[in-house]
Amino acid sequence: MDVEKEIEAIKAQMEARPGAKSKLSMIVFSGDLDKHIASMIIATGAAAMGMEVVLFYTFWGTAALRDPKKRAKGKNFIEKMFGLMLPRGRNKTTLSQMHMLGAGTAMIKGIMKKKNVANLDQLFEAAGMMGVKIYVCQMSMDLMGMKMEEMIDYPGMEVVGVATFLDHAKESSVQLFL
Repeated sequence: MDVEKEIEAIKAQMEARPGAKSKLSMIVFSGDLDKHIASMIIATGAAAMGMEVVLFYTFWGTAALRDPKKRAKGKNFIEKMFGLMLPRGRNKTTLSQMHMLGAGTAMIKGIMKKKNVANLDQLFEAAGMMGVKIYVCQMSMDLMGMKMEEMIDYPGMEVVGVATFLDHAKESSVQLFL
């Protein structure tokens, strides 16, 4: 099956769902590099197909949104410990499999560069330019002591509760969990 036929089949399935919009709602739960890459490739692919895209970062996924250059003040001891234990940004995340003390992570990044595959920085930039919305889970930020002032600059990124995300998901033709 060629790509055009696959796209047409997907469009037909989306149109068959009554009340569903041409929209992707995805929960980004994982803190693993490979899963962040996959979520951003899917998100930008859906946006390129003309779909509205909403990503809901929660629990371990939120660490990828931390800006390595920014610090937040006023954290208590536990919040500071979470800050030390969690990766500071998407480029500090590691592979879910075959990390091998950093060798696997370095290898996949090298292969991506050699094969001209966009890295996470480029994927996030493309997603922002394509209008992909990023929502950050308020509860996860509270539990892990994260503050908006230490997050990346991303167009329109918002801190929301789960109900806001679910409002989007219930009208979406595609819902994913990574």
